[in-house]
Parts: sequence; C-alpha cells; structure tokens
Amino acid sequence: MDGRCVQLRAEVREFLQSEIDTGGFTPICDSWLRGADRGFSRKLGARGWLGMTWPTQYGGQDRPQRERFVVIEELLAAGAPVAGHWVAERQVGPSILKYGSQEMKQNLLAPIARGDSVFGACYSEPDVGSDLASVRTQARRVEGGWRISGTKLWTSQGHQADHLIVLCRTSPSEGAKHRGLSMLIVTQPATGVSIRPIRLLTGEHHFNEIVFDEVFVPDGRVLGEPGEGWRVITGDLAFERSGPERFMSTHPLLAEMIRRAAQGPADERSRLVIGELLSRLWALRSMAMGVAALMQKGESPNTEAAMVKDLGTRFEGDVAQAARSLFPVIPSLDSDDRFTNYVAQSVLHSPAYTLRGGANEILRGIVARGLGLR
Repeated sequence: MDGRCVQLRAEVREFLQSEIDTGGFTPICDSWLRGADRGFSRKLGARGWLGMTWPTQYGGQDRPQRERFVVIEELLAAGAPVAGHWVAERQVGPSILKYGSQEMKQNLLAPIARGDSVFGACYSEPDVGSDLASVRTQARRVEGGWRISGTKLWTSQGHQADHLIVLCRTSPSEGAKHRGLSMLIVTQPATGVSIRPIRLLTGEHHFNEIVFDEVFVPDGRVLGEPGEGWRVITGDLAFERSGPERFMSTHPLLAEMIRRAAQGPADERSRLVIGELLSRLWALRSMAMGVAALMQKGESPNTEAAMVKDLGTRFEGDVAQAARSLFPVIPSLDSDDRFTNYVAQSVLHSPAYTLRGGANEILRGIVARGLGLR
C-alpha cells in the first residue's frame, strides 16, 4: 500500500474508534448484512467514503479502487453498521455508471454517495435460487413504460429501500433463457408493491419477500437497454461477490479469538488453528485486491469474483466453528462477553454465508466455465 492508503487507513481507524467510544455504534459480526444505520451512512458520505471511485460530477471522489478497499476493509473489521448503503454503493452505483442514462447518473448517484439512498436488489425468486436466468417476474410494455408482476425473495433491506432494482423478463427468451431480460428501477413507495419480512434465526428482519402487482415503471428507469439485463447483472454480480465482505463477516470474532488466545497459557493447537485461519485470510485478501485492480482497469472479472466468494464464505463458517472448538462456550446473544456474543451472532448467521450472492455450487460452475472445463 502507498502512503496515501496508509494515511487513509489511520484516518478511518481513528474515526471508527471515536464512534465506538462515544456510543455511535456497537461492533457486530455480519455488519454489512444486519447493521443498517442511515445516520452512520451519512457520516461516511460526509467524509467522502461512499462512491469514492466515482467521477466527481456524480458526487464521487475520483479515487482509486485500492483506497476504497482500505475503507471497506476497516469498516468490516470494526463491525460497523454499513448495511443501509451497502447494495447501493457496492453494485448499483457502478452499474448505473456503466449502463445508466445521463438522467439516472445525475439523479441517482449523488444521493448514494451522500449516504441518503437505500437500494434493494430484487433478483432471486421462489423455486429459482441462484439460477437468475430462469426468473419468471414479467414486465409488459405499456404506454410510457412497463408494468411489473411477480415475486422476489431475499431482498436485503427491501423494507427500508428508497429504490428497488428488479431483474425481470421483458420479452421471450427465444430458446436461450438469458435473453429477453431487463433491469428496471422502482422508486418507493410504489403502488402495487407488497413487502413481507423473512426473519433470520435471530428474529432479525433483514431479508424480504417482495410481490409486484402491475407496478408501473417509466421508460427512463430501465437500466441499460431493454433485453440487456443479463449483461447488466453479470457485471453487477462481479461487484457483489468479490469484496472483502465475502470473507470478513466473522472478522470481529476472529480478532476476539486472537485476543483470547493471547490472554491464556501457551496452546500449540490454538496457535496452529488461528495461524491457518490468518494465512487463509491473507490469501483471500490478496485475491480480493486483485479483483479490485481488474475492476480499476474496467474489466468484469466474473470468474475471479466467484472464486473469492466461494472460498471466502467457507472461510467465514470455519472461523465460527474454530472459535467453538478452541474456546467452548454456550453461544448467547444476551451475553456481555464479546467473544460469547460474537460466537452466537456468527453461528446463527452461518447458514446464509454460502447462499447469499449465489450458492457456492453455482459459483463453482461459473469458475469451471471460466476455466473452459464445462
């Protein structure tokens, strides 16, 4: 990392420590999924830490991907509440920059960079899972736009969203199911949208089922051209799958494991297990930084992103299992002990690690295809 990155990292750490010390937030595991706080997102926006790589004319900072990586890494390591802006800043903004109209860029990007805009990604559907080319939600042509009907599942922060970005079918597939798809943006609240909570094992409301019943979307809210949805979403998923959040969801627990091991008597098994986890973390970090460098060049590293997500999400689960194996505790969300609390958070969220953003089995198929093996 260059000098600017070192200075930026110190600045972000100082800000985060100040927020923790003053009660701005309480660190949690899986903070990019469950920690939604618009006020905190606005603080990041005010510091120029959202949309960092975007052009200044759209509210960005024109800074390199490596500097954005530093900020993201520190936020995740601290367990900061970033879920509110995560989908918007991570993937929707870059997709708008690449495929959106000038009107979209002017009106939708700056609020994201300020931390004022929450997006929900409506991709998955009942009985479809990670096979997004098989979506059945339809958008039919009407005067001045489209009307969407269908059901979407697992939409993160959909109940708090200002906008919903929806993958739907706008024309027949003509024998290739990835054809005829489009990405439409629905501004909330909208007539015909029904949102129902899907609660986690913890009882938290993060995911949603969203039903669209003849929801009108004007022509100006089609991202890219009609029928171009598959190209848009494959680029979108490269951003979604490759970031450090895919291996840092349990990072607060890993850091607490290291502290606990250092406080106890020398234990060869603990050193070996934690050492292996740290080696894997460093390798995953290097892979994610490599993907960020490819994105900086304007490439769409779909295969590389799939590898990061597959290996990273398995690592997250292994951290939770190692913690329970090395330091047996009864996990409790009500415990005042950080380690015990983090174990409970990590274990209860672990079923989702290898599913969200595409099941690992699907990702391995993408990798195999990218390597010419299928």
